[in-house]
Amino acid sequence: MGISDRRQREKEQRKLEIIDAAERLFFSRSYEDVSMDDIAREVELNKATLYLYFKNKDALYATIVLRGIRILEEKYTECMEQQVSGIVRVALMGQAYYRFSQEYPEYLRLIHFYGSERFSKENPYTAEIGKGYGTCRSILRDAIQEGIDDGTIRADLDPFLTSMYLMISFMGILSLENRWKLVIESEGFSNEQFASEFFRFITPAISSGENSHTMDTRDFELSGFFLATPVPSQKRKRKKS
Repeated sequence: MGISDRRQREKEQRKLEIIDAAERLFFSRSYEDVSMDDIAREVELNKATLYLYFKNKDALYATIVLRGIRILEEKYTECMEQQVSGIVRVALMGQAYYRFSQEYPEYLRLIHFYGSERFSKENPYTAEIGKGYGTCRSILRDAIQEGIDDGTIRADLDPFLTSMYLMISFMGILSLENRWKLVIESEGFSNEQFASEFFRFITPAISSGENSHTMDTRDFELSGFFLATPVPSQKRKRKKS
């Protein structure tokens, strides 16, 4: 290995160490509570060195967000590799998003925060992050089109619009404010039940055929998708004031 190759390798290793250090801090604190000085101390470098690798804190934060989106991309791609019908593939992707939120909650938190008004469109990473999320949505759109083609999803639905409805729904359900979680829990339901019931609600709505309202879950279970036990319909007695 030549000197230039070794230097490039060392540079890439240092960059990775900076990203790892920043990730630890952003995972444990809010964006506002982390400074470039904090990251420099964490990685044991001077702040001037950080700016040789990253223009500012926004750029460093965006790099970590990209890590999370690429993990989600991998999970969606794995769903496309399974030999299943289109509607089952769509359900698997919804489950993949849910599992991503459970396995990588801090990445999900950072991804959602990056979508806020805090970050400017001028950030060069914004386009790349948008492309990454766009890839996930495109994979979901392709699964919906497969379902339309194989007859398991309604032919009157537009694949693009349906993918947007589903992605926005996934994001909304998995980024509920705490006040809404408390409302759900006060009614005796867990967040897992709430997420699972979404699939009972949406799958019959997009499926085709006369029996779409009586979704057979056996094909889903064979593919590794498991719905929680149906929530029984029951009338709650209101306390008299």
